[in-house]
Amino acid sequence: MGKMKEDLTYVSHLIPKVLQILLNVALVFLAIILSILLIKELIIFSQILIVKGSDDYKLFLTNILIFFLYFEFITMIVKYFKEEYHFPIRYFIYIGITALVRIIIVDHDHPLNTLLYSLAILVLIIGYFIINLTPRERPSSSWFFKK
Repeated sequence: MGKMKEDLTYVSHLIPKVLQILLNVALVFLAIILSILLIKELIIFSQILIVKGSDDYKLFLTNILIFFLYFEFITMIVKYFKEEYHFPIRYFIYIGITALVRIIIVDHDHPLNTLLYSLAILVLIIGYFIINLTPRERPSSSWFFKK
């Protein structure tokens, strides 16, 4: 009975470690893919700017905001590893605000939709403000990898 309990305890400690390693490997691959897409976006943006010489400001803004979306996702993955396997919620808020601004710039034909997107941005900003009012102390993540 005691041996079975020790084996069960070992397995219960091993499963989170294996899943954490799997998650970390997947996030590294995602960061590599996002980095490639970020470079691709820079190439596309430079082609539009230099080769085509377009005066379409919406196209410029759209490409810049797409660039920042990739950049923010990569930054979020970096922060995940720096903050001991924790995704800061404020980065999700940044990404949400940037994505909504991009939608407003690209698709502002319907005034009601633009108003709703603007209200969603306001809610995200209020949420960000509330998060900044709370203390930044977080519980120790060492409970996850107890020895």
